[in-house]
Amino acid sequence: MDESMADVVNRDEPIPAIPFPGSGDASDVDRTLVKRDLLRHTTFHRRTHSDGEKGGPASSLQDRLFAKLLQQVIPSEDIERLSEMQDMDTKSSIEVKRPKFSLPLMTSNFRRFNARIGVVFVFQNQLIRLFSWRHPTRTLSFLAVYSFVCLDPNLLTVLPVAAILLSIMVPSFITRHPPPPTNLPTDPYAASGPPVAPPREAKVVNELSGDFFRNLRDLQNVMEDFSQVHDKFNSLILPHTNFSNEPLSSTVFLFLFAITCVMFLASHLLPWRAVFLVGGWFIIAAGHPRLQRSLRTAHDEHLLPREREAQGWLNAWIEHDIILDSSPESREVEIFELQKRVWSSSSIGEWEGWVFSPSPYDPLSSTRISGDRPQGTRFFEDVKPPLGWEWVDKKWTLDLLSKDWVEERMITGVEVETEGERWVYDIIYGIGEEEALKKRKGKRRDWEEARERGKKGEWRRRRWVRMVKRKIPAKMIQRV
Repeated sequence: MDESMADVVNRDEPIPAIPFPGSGDASDVDRTLVKRDLLRHTTFHRRTHSDGEKGGPASSLQDRLFAKLLQQVIPSEDIERLSEMQDMDTKSSIEVKRPKFSLPLMTSNFRRFNARIGVVFVFQNQLIRLFSWRHPTRTLSFLAVYSFVCLDPNLLTVLPVAAILLSIMVPSFITRHPPPPTNLPTDPYAASGPPVAPPREAKVVNELSGDFFRNLRDLQNVMEDFSQVHDKFNSLILPHTNFSNEPLSSTVFLFLFAITCVMFLASHLLPWRAVFLVGGWFIIAAGHPRLQRSLRTAHDEHLLPREREAQGWLNAWIEHDIILDSSPESREVEIFELQKRVWSSSSIGEWEGWVFSPSPYDPLSSTRISGDRPQGTRFFEDVKPPLGWEWVDKKWTLDLLSKDWVEERMITGVEVETEGERWVYDIIYGIGEEEALKKRKGKRRDWEEARERGKKGEWRRRRWVRMVKRKIPAKMIQRV
């Protein structure tokens, strides 16, 4: 009765931090940081005059000076980057105006948050007591309710309403209609009549009070718990799933894929009610102190040696059956050598090396139609492999199958050379030899020179190929 009538902000014991093996140093460092942050918070509170209920940031000269001092700790570019990210997040279909990053506002919000977070820690304490069998009758009552829900899942719709009635409405009514003072707690009393006590409220603790620092203590422990769980997850789960050890991660993937296929076909055949009933009872019963000691002893005596044998069998199976590609991925890259015919009064028209381009610059290409010059490098040695790749062959190889790559790209308006140097020429349609000569030079040439030129255009190209492979970073080579 007394516990149900107590204020929500009252604290009875600290929430313990979760210890993990091998994390003492990190814990000490985190505690040192928490103490430093607490000292900074206390100093800032002494310099700031703001109401705990309203939570409005102070605007005095001291606040601004102290905010400038703290901003020296955090680089200004980080603050601007955080503000830009926040502005990008707020751009949505429903515009929500949110304040930008501000140290005084953040400090004020933290004080308000810490003054109201006590109810969460009280609930966390009650869960710890429930599952650690601190009060066996309450744990057994919870197991009874859990059993009814497992046997009849439709009762899940009743639980929220029943929880509101039993945990909020009934205690609030008893708070307003307390029993009369008596020496016999079992004596009945009439709950009728007008209320004789004020209603229960979720009070906001005063700053620098005992409850305020208890909330700070519990918030510190919760942050430590999260850090420990996060680090433990990274050390246990990620090495098996992030493919740092590819044979092991591939084995995990195969097992999970097989389980997914089996469950997809046979999930409707499993007695899920019995599974959840037995599993829930076992998990909650494992939290009993006596059963924990028995389980720990059984694990050390019976399961630990078998775990080592199973690990050895798994490693042998992985080494024998999981075969990965040892050679890196390789591909073929191409480059096009473009040459342009240069006309002069003293020569028929010689071909001059122009550029090595990733595209053939054919007559109907978008770059050609728009009148842009071909992109690329002037010399063969300046051609670089794609980003993340490296050369396998020492030299480029001329593609002798010019007709194939022309047909694959569906290039038209060209003449393919099937012998010799395998050039692919542009073809001029609808222009005679004399007219083509006038168009390019404006000077009439004799018939022999025009005949030697034919109807070929001013561009020709040929394809060179070279093999590349995926480039492995140096840090990955050192890790392997």
